[in-house]
Amino acid sequence: MIVPMHELLQDAKNNHYGVAAPNVFNRETIEAAFRAGRELHAPVILDVHPVHGIYECAAIARFFEKKYPEVVAALNLDHGGTYEQGVQAIHAGFSSIMVDRSTLPFEENVAQVRELVKIAHAVGVSVESELGHVGQGDAYAETRDSGLTHLDEAQAFVEQTHTDCLAVAVGTSHGVYKGAPRLEFDLLSELARELPLPLVLHGGSGTGDDNLVKAIACGIQKINLNTDLNEGGLAKLNVSCQNGFTREVKGANGEMNTKRMNLQQTIQTAVDGWMETLKYYMTLFGSANRI
Repeated sequence: MIVPMHELLQDAKNNHYGVAAPNVFNRETIEAAFRAGRELHAPVILDVHPVHGIYECAAIARFFEKKYPEVVAALNLDHGGTYEQGVQAIHAGFSSIMVDRSTLPFEENVAQVRELVKIAHAVGVSVESELGHVGQGDAYAETRDSGLTHLDEAQAFVEQTHTDCLAVAVGTSHGVYKGAPRLEFDLLSELARELPLPLVLHGGSGTGDDNLVKAIACGIQKINLNTDLNEGGLAKLNVSCQNGFTREVKGANGEMNTKRMNLQQTIQTAVDGWMETLKYYMTLFGSANRI
């Protein structure tokens, strides 16, 4: 069942756990996210970047929604960078859109988010927005401090836009960190205490288990994941490569035979590694057995 994202995040806020938001990009990863949710009885947020196809991914997600009706999920446009992308996602059947105007001046960020909030709320779609700016890991030292979220601006932003959840910049970064991540937990706690809505952490990959658990304890509800999931898939694929892409298959008489994997089995191996990593994070975030 695909629901508006704010419903998932409000429950997480009320019950002090985090919801994993994997970046999905094709049939295999979308189904893997549903399977992970089913196996762990955990909610999941399917984050789709526009580059992976708004209409295509929406159609696939809605297909698997019917196959796995017991899974509670949100379908969220990740980093929607244009007005057109936000409207297309709503039209395609997304239950949430991220309106990312975090690189714009404050007033322009507010104006553009507010416009799409009006459209989205008219049809029951949630809106995520970002204040401050989460940069890229390869420029972490140069961009970390300048992008941090400030409480006074965040309060004004929430009041003026009516956004449903807010991605805050508290020291994380997208991609692979160059240097050790340093999170501003006091700032995060203050934002969570003073703002009435769920908070989002971008750049969950590579941040470290202890940091992520503490971030949830300090008030984060949604954690975006991409790089670590891909690394999990590649690690499992690498093992298959070292084994010559072979697997053990039980014969008719119970004997074990070595057979070469076909392309479909090879792809599924990587997807299984991706899903195992996602399940690890779902458990770490405390979202298992919530549905």
